[in-house]
Amino acid sequence: MSANGVLEHTLRDILDVVKPANDDWVTRFQIIDEFREIVGSLESLRGATVEPFGSFVSNLFSRWGDLDISIQLANGSFISSSGKKLRQKLLGELIRAMRQRGGWKRLQLIPNTRVPILKVESNLQNISCDISIDNLQGHMKSKLLLWINEIDTRFRDMVLLVKEWAKARNINNPKSGTFNSYSLCLLVIFHFQTCRPAIFPPLKDIYPGNISDDLQGLRANAERLITETCAANIARFKSDKLRAVNRSSLSELFISFLAKFSDISMRASESGISPFTGQWEYISSNTRWLPQTYALFIEDPFERPENSARAVNKNQLTRITEAFQSTRNRLTSANLNQSSLIGSLVQQQTFQLITRNPKYHAGAYQPTRPQWQTTEHLHSPNTSRGGGRHQQMRPQGVQRPLHPYPQVQSQYQGSRSQVHYNNSMTTGPRVQTYSQAQTHYQGTRPQGHYNNSTATGPYVQTYQNQGQQIWRPKSGR
Repeated sequence: MSANGVLEHTLRDILDVVKPANDDWVTRFQIIDEFREIVGSLESLRGATVEPFGSFVSNLFSRWGDLDISIQLANGSFISSSGKKLRQKLLGELIRAMRQRGGWKRLQLIPNTRVPILKVESNLQNISCDISIDNLQGHMKSKLLLWINEIDTRFRDMVLLVKEWAKARNINNPKSGTFNSYSLCLLVIFHFQTCRPAIFPPLKDIYPGNISDDLQGLRANAERLITETCAANIARFKSDKLRAVNRSSLSELFISFLAKFSDISMRASESGISPFTGQWEYISSNTRWLPQTYALFIEDPFERPENSARAVNKNQLTRITEAFQSTRNRLTSANLNQSSLIGSLVQQQTFQLITRNPKYHAGAYQPTRPQWQTTEHLHSPNTSRGGGRHQQMRPQGVQRPLHPYPQVQSQYQGSRSQVHYNNSMTTGPRVQTYSQAQTHYQGTRPQGHYNNSTATGPYVQTYQNQGQQIWRPKSGR
């Protein structure tokens, strides 16, 4: 097998392990529902809604990825905008309620960040959760990443591989001065914009606005305008028959990604990365970035001129560069084999899960245990996922869909939920855009509205319903 063939096979093996299974989605929905009950019990949060965002909504999370949750305060039909002191106060009340309720651990309030956050860990699979107040911007950014993912499915694969590699090399930890996961996603987007032929356009061609400016007034109107703008621009890009098609394999994209940023510490002193324009930009000629106060500038394309890599410090940037260089050298060496690859690309729990595959013990693959670069505590997935309570509460005769979003109501027998699904720009059986207006469980069947008018695949359909089971798969599968 060629060197690229070995790498391609290895990357596919890694993806088989890190991609979330259906029960990983179910567990996160249970966490969201349990948290919703706590929020509903607090008088100070009366009328507030609980909405996931981040990699969970953008479908870019691994099976042991964190869960981001925003509490949207009640403000009628208008977008709520609470002050920092109010957010700190409400998170303080929330942490006391969670301690009293139980089921959560490692509760930590981080009040003085740009967006105050409550960090907790659920007893369910030890999943870490970041909870914030009125983080509609984060919610909308997650949707934008989901829509971008629809341009090319290699994007999701690359993001999962890059995040797994970055965690293995301990450079995916903003607390220690390295990348946060969002900045890693932006690096992959930038790579897809600057490879030849380009896979993605500059993001200004998809969403030319600014989230902080556009999320004002009536929420439904603001979100609809953003959604329709992105849908039209993505459709225009995908339908361009004159556009050159990039047919690079995953292994070729991964190696070129490492090569592109192998000199990132040297370039960062003069240039910043702009996914909005799809190019490196000189800091000295970019007035919105001055004065330069960061070791690395990766502009947030949806909230300019915010720097998504503001946590990266100069000392760690040198180590980040070394991680890019050393991994690239290993992947392009003449003696490439899976045993030498696996240790530099994955975390310990991923390694353990790969080696449990019977084919590796049959002689097809015998990896050696790597010397791990990180000593931080890592939680492995619970092997008993999806049992017990969920199985008992799921209505009889309801088929569990491949994509998780409809499960938010179908797995709870005797419950009422009011939800809105807008899938007007999605394609394929596994991808849906999810926005939750409000959910209350009151002992009756769910009500809802699904708009899948342009979605395709056997598991989605146009289906509007009041007072009946509101999701079912198309026939023909």
